[in-house]
Amino acid sequence: MILYLHGFRSSPKSFKARLLAERMQQLGRAGDYLSPQLPASPAAAIALAEGLIKDCDPANLTLIGSSLGGYYATWLAEQTGCRAVLLNPAVKPPRDLEKYVGVSTQYHSGEPFEFKREYMAELQALQIDVISKPQRYFLIAATGDEVLDWREMVGHYPQARQQVIQGSDHGISEFADYADQVLAFCGVATSGPAT
Repeated sequence: MILYLHGFRSSPKSFKARLLAERMQQLGRAGDYLSPQLPASPAAAIALAEGLIKDCDPANLTLIGSSLGGYYATWLAEQTGCRAVLLNPAVKPPRDLEKYVGVSTQYHSGEPFEFKREYMAELQALQIDVISKPQRYFLIAATGDEVLDWREMVGHYPQARQQVIQGSDHGISEFADYADQVLAFCGVATSGPAT
C-alpha cells in the first residue's frame, strides 16, 4: 500500500500524485495507491491519514510525502514503523508557514481555504527532531528548490537513502525520471510485463 501526502495548497491533482497513480495503474496495482485531499488542519490531515492506514501492516506500507506532506509522512513513519519517501520535504513548517496564516487558495482548483493560527501549534506537535531508522527513508531533494532549502532536508535525514538533484525546482519537474526508483523503494516491482 502507498499513501501519497501532497503539500501545502496542493492536491491529488498535482503532477507527482497523478504520475504515480498512472504508473501504479500501468503496473496493475491501482488499488494499492491512495492520494487523498488533505484538510488544511495538520491534526485533521494526520487523522485522515491514520484512518486510511490503520489496517495496514507497516512492512507493506510506504508513505510518499511532498513538501508539507513530507513532514506529515515523517511523523507518521516514526509512529507506525513504515517506510517513507520524502520529495523536497518541509523540515520546519511552523517557521515556514507562519506567513500563510489567513486565507489562501489551492493551486489546482483556485478554491479558497483558511490556514488558521492554531494550526501552527498542530504543526509543532508533529515535529520529529531525529529520525529513528534512517534505512526506512528515501529523500529526494532538489538544489534548485525555490521554496525550501535542500541542505536543511539533507541534514534532517542523515544516513537515509538520498538522491540530490542538481537544479530542478520545488515541484521536481523531472519527477518522471525518478518515479520507478520511488516505487521500487516502496516494494513495487516496476520491471517486466505489467499484470
